Amino acid sequence: MKTGAFGQEFVNYRNIKISIMRGFMLFLLSMLTGWTVYGQTRSVQGMLKDDKNRVIAGATVRLTSKLDSMTAGSNMAGIFTFDKIKADTFKITVSNLGFERFEKEFSFPKGEVKYIIPSLTLQQNSQMLEEVVVDGVPTVVVKSDTLEYTMKDLKLRDGSVAEDALKKLQGVEVDKDGNVTAQGESVKRVRINGKDFFGGDVKTATQNLPANIIQKMQIIDDYGDMANITGNKNGDSEKVLNIQIDPKYNQGHMTTLRAGYGTEDRYQATGMWMGMREGEQISVLGNLNNTNAPLFDFNTTGGGARRGQGGGGRRGGGMFGGSDGLTKIGSIGLNFRKDFSDKLTAYGSYSYSHSNNTTLSQRYIVNATPGRTQADSVDANSNTIGGNHRFEANVEWKPTAKDYIKIVPQFGYDDGNNNSITNSITYLSNVLDNKQELTTGTNSTAPRFGISGLYNRKLNDNGRNLFFNFNYNNAKTDKDVNQILDRYISDPSNINQPMSNIYQRTVQDALNKSWNAGASVNYTEPLSKNGKLEVTYDFNKNKYDNNISQKGYDKDSSSIENAFENAKLNLDYNYDYAFTTHKIGANYLFSNDKVTYSVGVAGQPSQLRGSAINSGEIIPISRNNMNWMPIARFEYKFSRQSNLSVNYSGSPTEPSVSQILPYNLSTSSTNIVYGNANLNPEFNHDLKLRFRKNDFQKGNNFFVFLNGSLADNKIVSLNKSYYGPIQKDPTTGKIDSALISETRYLNETGDRPYAINSFYHYGKSWKEKTFNVMLMGGISVNKTIGYSSIDENDNIGQKNVARNFVLTQGLMFRYNPSENLEINPGVRYQFTHTENSLLQRNSDIQTWTPTLIGSYNILKNTIFGADLSKSFNQGYGQGLSSNPFIINTYVEQRFLKDQRGTLRLQAFDLLNQQTNLSRTVDGFLTTDSRTNRLGRYFMVLFTYKFQKFAMGNPEGENRFPGGMRPPRM
Repeated sequence: MKTGAFGQEFVNYRNIKISIMRGFMLFLLSMLTGWTVYGQTRSVQGMLKDDKNRVIAGATVRLTSKLDSMTAGSNMAGIFTFDKIKADTFKITVSNLGFERFEKEFSFPKGEVKYIIPSLTLQQNSQMLEEVVVDGVPTVVVKSDTLEYTMKDLKLRDGSVAEDALKKLQGVEVDKDGNVTAQGESVKRVRINGKDFFGGDVKTATQNLPANIIQKMQIIDDYGDMANITGNKNGDSEKVLNIQIDPKYNQGHMTTLRAGYGTEDRYQATGMWMGMREGEQISVLGNLNNTNAPLFDFNTTGGGARRGQGGGGRRGGGMFGGSDGLTKIGSIGLNFRKDFSDKLTAYGSYSYSHSNNTTLSQRYIVNATPGRTQADSVDANSNTIGGNHRFEANVEWKPTAKDYIKIVPQFGYDDGNNNSITNSITYLSNVLDNKQELTTGTNSTAPRFGISGLYNRKLNDNGRNLFFNFNYNNAKTDKDVNQILDRYISDPSNINQPMSNIYQRTVQDALNKSWNAGASVNYTEPLSKNGKLEVTYDFNKNKYDNNISQKGYDKDSSSIENAFENAKLNLDYNYDYAFTTHKIGANYLFSNDKVTYSVGVAGQPSQLRGSAINSGEIIPISRNNMNWMPIARFEYKFSRQSNLSVNYSGSPTEPSVSQILPYNLSTSSTNIVYGNANLNPEFNHDLKLRFRKNDFQKGNNFFVFLNGSLADNKIVSLNKSYYGPIQKDPTTGKIDSALISETRYLNETGDRPYAINSFYHYGKSWKEKTFNVMLMGGISVNKTIGYSSIDENDNIGQKNVARNFVLTQGLMFRYNPSENLEINPGVRYQFTHTENSLLQRNSDIQTWTPTLIGSYNILKNTIFGADLSKSFNQGYGQGLSSNPFIINTYVEQRFLKDQRGTLRLQAFDLLNQQTNLSRTVDGFLTTDSRTNRLGRYFMVLFTYKFQKFAMGNPEGENRFPGGMRPPRM
């Protein structure tokens, strides 16, 4: 039988497909078996000591050659071992915080298969500030911008994750939502073995990584890649958590599976697999739940090779809800790392999440202006469904000892739709003005991509250096909005008169494109042993290109064409503009054992160019500015136990699209917004002060920081509230008027808003951290400026200066005699005072929150835990005050071989009082909000965990392996 052309094509296609599938299956099989197959070759053993002949435990030791790339750690006796070595000649590299880096080449003696290297001596680093040694292991080491903790003396229960370890570190706090703060500042990024993990997503690492494979945790004040490579610090730092895996667990794999079901149809299914071998790491995470437990934070993206360049081309805010409301979530992600050699490394991640969130909220808004006080009571029901994709890769290459190259591509895609119904009642001076229902439907998609890179060249060994980096980011948001306003207006002079009705439907299409590009060059020239000259140039450009069109319709779905509504509801705008800055600076850097300082000056010209087009009318946007700023940084080490640092930075910020577009951008004629094409960029001055004094050997820890910011040309709001014509009845010709809220923008040139924030922490521990006391708190003072008017034609308004004072205090105690018992009582207090100059009106709110968290092993394998908190709130708006008492508790039983299984009965919010209460103050507006949160439920969870490592399992196989935090109580 002959095969026709189509049939032959099909046969060929089938054969190709079979070949591809066979090849893929062989590749997959080789990858999976590769984790457990190891060849047999020669071995090396050595010992590490310091210059006082003391053994060094916990150091990272690396063996590299043309054929080998291995990592190990020195054990309690200072000994390290490598097996299966292929090459005859190899290099040993040793690194340990507090010691100088050690490198030396060795060769196998002829005919030997086991080579015992003579003891290696490490020299202490002169910049090390302080260390505490327990059983030969430094448990706390302070060095420059890094505070390092080892896990040696932490009393952790079996099954703990990284988050549980963080809670026991002095100066570190983890809140109920998993957010981490260190020394009073939020931790922005997480790394594992020095590389971003899932794009730096903090909670993904801290809530899933087993604590029993962690050797060290480092809290770092990170100033970016240039500072890490050259030591030259520019701009502000961000807090970074680096988790070091114990090298002896870098060969093997671990698995965690969890499933649970409860009342109210609550469910939880999670899984994690992590495989590691020399120079390779792969992690796979999956999550499916309706208990408000997201696996990834998509507001976190990798730092790339050029950090802190805001503006166009960036991802917007989250596409769906977090802790507020009720959320169904499905997520999956992959993280990888591959060391191809000691010169070439690649790592990155892909994450996807789909979420369905429903949030019920209540708001009480007071807009107090001269001559009128407006009060709005608002109830809203919102449903948001969204999906998020995030991919990032990093390639690091060291072609020579003096050259370093890094390339970082990033991709993302968000899509979502939101449907909400908002009902509100408005009173003017305690008299009913209107009732309204606002129904809104929104669909949006937002693809984005970017690439960044850097190159560093060491020009000599004395500190002469050349550094270059660049970035390009591109983003597009396509959004459709369908909104219906149905307002009923009261006549206060005739309460028996039927309310008049305003009905408006708007359909809006918006396409917003933006990109950001920039580059910087840094040259450093040594002038003396301790001094050097630094010259920098930085270029940055943010470009926006946007189009928005909108049509208005009445109840009969007819287009609105009357003069009152046409100008506000029917629009078609095109607007594009660019903000460009050039920054040129020079400064002198000095550093010795006591003092480090940098002093210089920088000039930054900026240019704002663009145009706005409406029905053929073109409004140009053109502005030039010049800013001069000092370059100032100072650090002083009072002793090996304390240091002080002061840093100044300045940066301009361009107006947003809504602030600069000189047209109405509203979806209803009762709430309108006009931009201002004449706006200048803001310029912000920031000053940060940090002081730290530790005596870890006596269990004392104290730090304080103070941040201050001052704004020039601050962009502020002019809020107007007035009666105006809204619609005209096409039959009777009657013109209906209603209360209109209007917002405009202007630069504040006569006054300077500011913000001052402070935080302190004192910790004391006794008897090997059995008893711990922590006292912390802070004060923040903010000055904001706004303008207000009740006159439609007044575009200046009356100035109001609002001052906000916030005092926070906390006292915590921890009793932790062993890993089988832990009790954490505490109390927090917050007081907020707000005053307005124009109305001489003050408001105060305060909250007391006592807490009690604890766990106890009833039997060897049976654990009881509880988390109690009670809030006492005073001063919130009418109908919103609540004093919830939250009780969460669980009992769990471990069983199966090596205690790999856990059965947990968990109760969440036993009294069903969970809620979220907050206040925001913006000029004349005070908004008190309350939103629903996950309510009471009971759940039964089963967890199975398994770990297998080439050098044995952590703490022996009899310990219950850690990994993947159970659902938050």
